[in-house]
Amino acid sequence: MPATIECSGENHDARPAVIILHYGRPAATRRLHRQLLAGDPGWKERIMVLDNHAPEPYPDAWQRLDENRFWGGALDYALHVCGERGWSRLWFFNNDAFFISSPPHLEKAWQRLRKIERTIGPAGIYSPSFEHHPYHPQMVASPNHAYRRASCVDGVAPLINLKCWQALGGLDLGDNSRGYGLDLCFSLRASRAGWPVIVDHHVRMRHIYHSTAGSIPGFLAVAAAQEKAYLEARLGLGYGDILRQAQTDFHDEVRL
Repeated sequence: MPATIECSGENHDARPAVIILHYGRPAATRRLHRQLLAGDPGWKERIMVLDNHAPEPYPDAWQRLDENRFWGGALDYALHVCGERGWSRLWFFNNDAFFISSPPHLEKAWQRLRKIERTIGPAGIYSPSFEHHPYHPQMVASPNHAYRRASCVDGVAPLINLKCWQALGGLDLGDNSRGYGLDLCFSLRASRAGWPVIVDHHVRMRHIYHSTAGSIPGFLAVAAAQEKAYLEARLGLGYGDILRQAQTDFHDEVRL
């Protein structure tokens, strides 16, 4: 049964809905699911697994989709569910990532984000940082700083403010259901529209890149073609230069 989260009246709980996208090996999903449940027992009712019609179903899924919507389609679905249920934010996790900073993971991040927002206003997108990243230097943790004001973020574990999503008119998924490049475009649109895009240096994760996608014959080639067409349509033929500049266009803050 889908989880019921109290979100009305004086008991309004503004904490995000936490959704782990399951596809591929159940063991990978279980690792992150158990880590969150153990590290943040007070968040139990908010931690859910969305089974993306995986060939190996996840036994403890909150919902199982009737078809594989891929990453982009599943994120779009989850955001609409959150909007319909009155949830104010969605924290959307790939299943092949896990925290390497000390617990509690969710509560620590949430309290840090609340403190950041008291200084700079509501964030559009928040993300943990990573110990290393082969594609996006703006996602790499800088332990001597508190957080980073970025121009765009990788979509491994974005915490999305639904007011930002609504103000931007949605994800602009188009034909890019696999979602490669969608995270960069959406976060770049957010920062250009004045929504802070945050990378937290003291909430850190590790990601096993392409662990599921790389195991599916032909997936990455199709995803790359979709990404190229999508980015050219949104950012123009020079999208590579635009994104490379955006990756290095950030500012680090020393304290919250």
